[in-house]
Amino acid sequence: MSQQYGPSRVAGRLGARGRPGAGPASPGVPYCHDDHRLERLICRLPLRRQGAARWLRGSSARWVRIPLGGFFVLGGLLFILPVFGLWMLPVGLLLLAEDVPPLRRLRTRILNWIERRWPHWFHHEQVRDKEETT
Repeated sequence: MSQQYGPSRVAGRLGARGRPGAGPASPGVPYCHDDHRLERLICRLPLRRQGAARWLRGSSARWVRIPLGGFFVLGGLLFILPVFGLWMLPVGLLLLAEDVPPLRRLRTRILNWIERRWPHWFHHEQVRDKEETT
């Protein structure tokens, strides 16, 4: 009970199961366990999309993130229609995972699996200058 509502979500601290970020979220304390992996995935997006993805992950965008995540989940469930697709379901769940603790744990497990399966997705790619490539 002592670790149930403590600062277990802060990076570097141990959660309820002895792992960083394993305990339940406490109000006002940010969840930082997956930030480095999500940031590396965001860096793989085109430059025009990176700003929007970072803004959506911010705390001020919660009022946009929750309805948008819900719409994506509903659109993913309607994948048989021509406009929607099954790809919308994981995107919606990823957006909702910022605010829903059970989805946050699922996101961590999925990111662990992806990191084991495709580790090159999380490697830091060095950006070359134009002068070096020409």
